[in-house]
Amino acid sequence: MKNFGSMKNFALSLLLGTAFAVSANAARAADIPEPEMPTVIEQPAPVIIESSGGWYIRGDVDYHRAKMRGSIYAVSGGTSEFATTDIDDSWSLGGGIGYNVSKHFRVDLTADYWMKANFRGSTTGTCGSPAVPCASTDTSSMNAWVVLANAYADLGTYHGITPYVGAGIGVAHIKWADLSNDDGTVVTVHGGRKSMRGAFALMAGASYCVNDKIELDGGYRYTRVGGGDMFSYANFNGPGQDRGFNVHEVRAGLRYSFGGSNARCAAAPQVVEYQPEPAVYK
Repeated sequence: MKNFGSMKNFALSLLLGTAFAVSANAARAADIPEPEMPTVIEQPAPVIIESSGGWYIRGDVDYHRAKMRGSIYAVSGGTSEFATTDIDDSWSLGGGIGYNVSKHFRVDLTADYWMKANFRGSTTGTCGSPAVPCASTDTSSMNAWVVLANAYADLGTYHGITPYVGAGIGVAHIKWADLSNDDGTVVTVHGGRKSMRGAFALMAGASYCVNDKIELDGGYRYTRVGGGDMFSYANFNGPGQDRGFNVHEVRAGLRYSFGGSNARCAAAPQVVEYQPEPAVYK
């Protein structure tokens, strides 16, 4: 019985010791902090920074050929017109201001001064009393201001070259000098007239990027000018009108962008990637 009591006491001590050890380990485990999970940060989409458009100014020079579409003037008992007409080629100088709406579309307002171009014409009819058939030669000159509001489609930029097409609408102020009519016997001078007419233009060409501010521009423009007054009455003839002009222009110019680089000539857009801060484990 004595041995049984000793064994009972030994088993009870062993059980109490095990229970104490388990409780101590559980307490220590409760004191150990759980590791924090890293914060998941969503990455925004890349931000593309494109060059801005903005305003530009331009200067142009052209060489043009004008063709008169006809004429009409009063004579005794009716009307007549020049049998032949010819206008010398001439130059123009111009300028304007515009806005790059986007990389592929722009608008501008231009004004061009057409320098003096000499006119030569001829007429046939009757002269004197009694009337006999005769011919005459007529000389004058003209100059003009042409103001147009224009819109252009830029067709993409390739190695710095941007082809384009465009159209414009506006007005032309045509000024004729005095017209001298020489029938071989009498020289009659008709006072020249000036008038405001409608005008429109179609153009095509290409520009070249010198840098992100400056573009060289070369192209062709067709300008159609409406008819208007040409000369006044004198010696039983007149007044006279021209029926307008078809004008073919070869143009060269320069455009300068300000208030931001123009999108056609600026460097490729910058892609800015978002870089999140590294996760910190505690």
